[in-house]
Amino acid sequence: MGGLKKKEYEALVTPLLKELSDAARWISETGQRLVILFEGRDTAGKGGSIAMFANSLNPRHCHVVALSAPSERERGQWYFQRYAENLPTGGEIALFDRSWYNRAGVEKVMGFCTAAETEAFLEAAPQFERQLVDDGILLFKYWLCCDQEKQEERFERRLNNPLRRWKLSPIDLAARDKYDAYTKAREAMLAKTHTKYAPWTLIDFNDQSLGRLTLLQDLLDRLPDTKLPQPEILWPPLDDKPIKEKYGVLDPIDDFDVESAAREDTDEDN
Repeated sequence: MGGLKKKEYEALVTPLLKELSDAARWISETGQRLVILFEGRDTAGKGGSIAMFANSLNPRHCHVVALSAPSERERGQWYFQRYAENLPTGGEIALFDRSWYNRAGVEKVMGFCTAAETEAFLEAAPQFERQLVDDGILLFKYWLCCDQEKQEERFERRLNNPLRRWKLSPIDLAARDKYDAYTKAREAMLAKTHTKYAPWTLIDFNDQSLGRLTLLQDLLDRLPDTKLPQPEILWPPLDDKPIKEKYGVLDPIDDFDVESAAREDTDEDN
């Protein structure tokens, strides 16, 4: 957890997540639409931040948008079309794990689009976002920052952890020597798309726990007062004693053998 111990982080994030839950309820009950873009370098912490939001909110009202590479048909469409299809309806939150800004970042740096296409995007993005905001969408754009030394440490952890190696891709390997190119692409993007109605917010994610706290606090500070009175729910006691499960056709399988697993771990360590 970086500079914070796990218990310290949990003590700090818990009240913020409670406030986030209140905000999500306000969005649901008042028909608001909230869009949050998570952009940044690989390993910066986008996935963990999005999980923090998604795991705390009702999945019926909050969805994650993580689009794969465009299909042949999508490449022939208006560039923003497949992103627009994933915008929220009234009462919903959309969390974009990368977004239309792919064109100004990875597509530009890795040569997946032309310089003319990037320039056209940088001219069009503010107009697209102006329409979203004018239509009432609450739009927040976050860029998560991390130094290359920290990025390399995180790549190494992924490489050496079988449960996380799936996060490594050929693009990650190819992009390692393009750190400066990504910086230049980001600065060009900010210069054209940081507007009063749809500003960017940069957050230091060298310490991911502090980064998540900072992001969450910033978002909550910028939302309107969202606290609504909790509806009263009558919850009478049961008429009789609680009933234990009964089985006829099938019984549950045996419990996981904790002692056996512990012995195997000890044998491997020896």
